[in-house]
Amino acid sequence: MENEIVDIENLTEKLLELISNKDVKGIRQIFEVIPTIDIADACNQFEDISKLVFIFKTVKSEYTADLFTELDPDVKQELINMMSDAELAEILDSQFNDDLADDIEEMPANLVSRVLRNVPKERRAVINKLLNYQENTAGSIMTTEFLTLLDSLTADEAIARIRSIGKEKETIYTLFIIDKNRNLVGTVDLDDLIFAKGEEKLSKIMNRDFVTVNVNTDQEEVANMVKRYDLNAIAVVNNDERLVGLVTIDDIVDVIEQEANEDVAALSHVAPLEDSYLDTSVAKMAKKCIPWIIVLLVLGTFTTMVLDKIEKSNVFTLVPVLICFVPTLMDTGGNSGGQTIALMIRGLGTKEFTPKDFWKIIKKEAMSALIIAAIISAFAFLWFMIEQYTGIVTNTRPGFSDPATGEFYTIWNGKCWNIDFFNGAIGIALTVAVTLFIAAFMAKIIAVLLPLGVAALKKDPAVIAQPLLTTIIDVVSLLSYLGIASVFAAAFNLM
Repeated sequence: MENEIVDIENLTEKLLELISNKDVKGIRQIFEVIPTIDIADACNQFEDISKLVFIFKTVKSEYTADLFTELDPDVKQELINMMSDAELAEILDSQFNDDLADDIEEMPANLVSRVLRNVPKERRAVINKLLNYQENTAGSIMTTEFLTLLDSLTADEAIARIRSIGKEKETIYTLFIIDKNRNLVGTVDLDDLIFAKGEEKLSKIMNRDFVTVNVNTDQEEVANMVKRYDLNAIAVVNNDERLVGLVTIDDIVDVIEQEANEDVAALSHVAPLEDSYLDTSVAKMAKKCIPWIIVLLVLGTFTTMVLDKIEKSNVFTLVPVLICFVPTLMDTGGNSGGQTIALMIRGLGTKEFTPKDFWKIIKKEAMSALIIAAIISAFAFLWFMIEQYTGIVTNTRPGFSDPATGEFYTIWNGKCWNIDFFNGAIGIALTVAVTLFIAAFMAKIIAVLLPLGVAALKKDPAVIAQPLLTTIIDVVSLLSYLGIASVFAAAFNLM
């Protein structure tokens, strides 16, 4: 099945057929050639979960160890309810502590009690400790099934120890070296150990320039460190600098996916979903969306206030065509700022830069904003002239009408090709183009200031910056438009 996309529906039917025929050998062959995650997706489709119990009762744990971890939470809960304590204990025995802790967090209290009752006392203590770490920290995602080696061991002794107990550990590709006081003193990659001389001490071949994270380090920062230093696993230490666990690359992949989903949800003003989209109820979806919509509605009051001023302004009353360009101004400002704020949030999230790099960033973005705003406004001036001359926008200023008929000069009657119309069209196009220059430039500058400011306050810029940006840019654009229109109307005799 390598390099092939698994058809989940066909796999579901195949598994149900094998279970109905009690074909244990056939099921084992499925596990040998198809990734466990795909088998789990197929099992999640079972209408009768009791069919799934057959797999766990008859197939060895070496095949089903990962299957339980990959099943949907509701399927796991139903499966646990159908099993005896002895069967449940056998499944739990094959799970890593960090995976089991993650499962327990999603279960109702009665199932949590039953699960913990069926694990040994030592494991129960470890799981409870994992559950007590603050959510989304290194401590909450770390594994405690890792291999440590004394720095006094030789390479041959270390390899012998790995062979004897390494299979029970979550990873052996990065080995953690401790001294007799159990202080972390170095790391050794498995390939370095294999090629080392048999009698050579680990203290001689280990890497001393290792990095660690504290149990309270945010999981996103852990992921960034793993990426930065190109690690397979990173050590987690407590406040006494003692090694208590490690975070492996598979956990990091989950963190990256989770953080990406949260950022996308935040940028869209939606609270992130705990479950998948299809598993989330309509009521819960509405609950996630409504608060942000109400917040943005309230923030829109500032825009309403400025529009009210515009509506009462003599300029916009006498030259109503200017009103036509308000949506364009607001959209262009928002689009310009949106591009920059996306880059800022991504850069802050991946630690490409921090608020300490403020002056470097603001200088670069200011130069970029000037170039972009100048090109946009120059194009906008030409385009708005075309709009007026082609009749896309009908200029209804009294001076642009035929004295005899009262008909407005537009391309449709051929009378707009005169100096009065030309001067008026320039004044209107220039008014909008200059405002666009200010709006685009300010949008990009504000899009830099907001995320950096929010990040400096130790908050998530994706959550706060975007709604504030939209409101601020709208207000700045409209206020600029009001001021510039008043000046240009007098200069070009538009009123």
